[in-house]
Amino acid sequence: MYEQVSHSLLNDILNNLRTDISKQDLRHFYTRLGSNFYAIHSLFDRLYGHRDDFEAQALRLVETMARQYINRPDQLQQLDIEREKDHNWFLSQKWVGMALYSNGFAGNLKGVREHLGYFQELGINLAHIMPIMRCPEGHSDGGYAVSDFREIDPRVGSMEDLTALANDMRAREILLVLDVVVNHTSNEHDWAQRARAGEAVYQDYYYTFETRNVPDMFEQNMPEIFPETSPGNFTWDDEMGRWVMTVFNNYQWDLNYSNPTVFIEMLDIILYWANKGADILRLDAVAFLWKKIGSTCQNEREAHLILQLMKDCCQVTAPGVLFIAEAIVAPVEVTKYFGEDAVIAKECEMAYNATFMALLWDAVATKNANLLNQGIKNLPVKLERATWLNYVRCHDDIGLGFDDNDIQLAGYESNSHRKFLIDYYTGSFTSSHARGLVFGHNEKTGDARISGSLASLAGLQYALEENDPRATDEAIETILLLHSMIMSFGGMPLLYYGDELGKLNDTSYLDDPHKAGDSRWVHRPVIDWEKAENRNIPGTVEYKIFSALKRMIAVRKEIEVFADFNNRELIEVENPHLFVFGRYNLNKQAEQVLVVGNFDGRPQNLNLSDVGNWAGSQYGQMTDLYSGQSPDIFKGTLVVPGFGFYWLGETG
Repeated sequence: MYEQVSHSLLNDILNNLRTDISKQDLRHFYTRLGSNFYAIHSLFDRLYGHRDDFEAQALRLVETMARQYINRPDQLQQLDIEREKDHNWFLSQKWVGMALYSNGFAGNLKGVREHLGYFQELGINLAHIMPIMRCPEGHSDGGYAVSDFREIDPRVGSMEDLTALANDMRAREILLVLDVVVNHTSNEHDWAQRARAGEAVYQDYYYTFETRNVPDMFEQNMPEIFPETSPGNFTWDDEMGRWVMTVFNNYQWDLNYSNPTVFIEMLDIILYWANKGADILRLDAVAFLWKKIGSTCQNEREAHLILQLMKDCCQVTAPGVLFIAEAIVAPVEVTKYFGEDAVIAKECEMAYNATFMALLWDAVATKNANLLNQGIKNLPVKLERATWLNYVRCHDDIGLGFDDNDIQLAGYESNSHRKFLIDYYTGSFTSSHARGLVFGHNEKTGDARISGSLASLAGLQYALEENDPRATDEAIETILLLHSMIMSFGGMPLLYYGDELGKLNDTSYLDDPHKAGDSRWVHRPVIDWEKAENRNIPGTVEYKIFSALKRMIAVRKEIEVFADFNNRELIEVENPHLFVFGRYNLNKQAEQVLVVGNFDGRPQNLNLSDVGNWAGSQYGQMTDLYSGQSPDIFKGTLVVPGFGFYWLGETG
């Protein structure tokens, strides 16, 4: 868009570019910059236009984008061009991901590279390798307390290891996802050390205060993220002699994005890792990027403007790279991180569907889909060119952030229902086979979250300890049911490493004093590759889960209606134990799949008249696409096995 003020500034910037930049071949860069500069200028002006150094900072911004464009490898520049032409490439049903810690999965980055064949064996073609940047040995927060954004932690490998891994993954058409922690740094980062040494420039990289007056104003509205281990949101630093904002942990200092230098530094880091071969960058804790007195300091409008600006700048330098928003917030808020008032994603193309994840666990505990149906009914519609990351478990805890109104509409009382879920998943509820742990209990509010591996939460740990074959089968069926939902719902399914092998809770973290106070380490496993060979031995737990997921992934990739084009319809049925939805082809209405999940351990019936045209013209033509078998139908009633699921389509 042509606009005189931004056009004039762009001309000035281009005329003042450093000679070492302007002499380079910037053909595609100039085209993209011209197309995006009105938006970039508008956002940068809204955030920083009041500053006297605005024009100088704008020049630095463009020079940062230009330098990283110059540094972008030719192979990645060609990939950018291909993805610009096929801009919906990531919405395909052919993508299935896995999130993993490199040290837990295979020791280090070299080990991950050696096991790329394992991904292909299972059908995984996207690997999210969790934080690999340098962190302090003790206070790392699982890799999210970064002390150097441009170095790889030597415990997981070297930059050469990452380059070799990225090249091999690209050759095998496996996407690489890396983390960039955009909200905070470790207190051992060079910026923090220089702030401690009294350098005012670097103190302005963070929120620091001489007295408690301003911090106390913030604290009136800010919730506590880790009330057990890190109460409050500010920490006194003796060396600096100032209070510093530390929302997550006292060793993680929040960055001050009201300073444009911070924005430009972090954009440079994002583009740096894009140039190292990342196809997708997961931006951590994006809901917290803007701090404002009198607010919760979450989901502020300026946080969205920062993400829009990051996206516009990335589209100039590395347009083939996607962003994931790590925003575990209320459903009405999370969809905003795709972008608002637009068809395409103007912030992040992907976001975690934490709501769906938590609702699935509610259905497992209650043995019904009441809240699941209610919550999905009220899940806001996402943008067309954006997609959910659907997952069952991840490295983090399970939060119970359901909407209170949805809980009440499902027939429960909010507080007592959340307490029931905590009791259920920690195994203290009668008849529960779950073996989870409490995380983040807040004595002031009573809130708590849940830690635990998928298998242990689903009852497999109990079943194996009790040597109970029936309980073992039910736990495995529950694991497969949950995965069948994320595979078919609409979006990209993201498995968590170890879940495909039925990994149980690992309590060895209690022996490490740096981890013992954080129960999330119980579900951050180390893969025993000798035991993993059981996946090839029929009759073993590993075989039953792995082989079923392998088939599920292969079948998903063949079902075109599982691509994510907002082509899902929730179907409410009379049977409360069933979760039912339809997937369809926007261009070919005859192509459709009916998905049915039974969250009860007993067989349940579905009156096919309840699902209308989704049942097909003749019941006898329906086939379960996953198993290849015809489902049990008796006089217009579909029978769904206990903890079973169907992907029903028509055969000719």
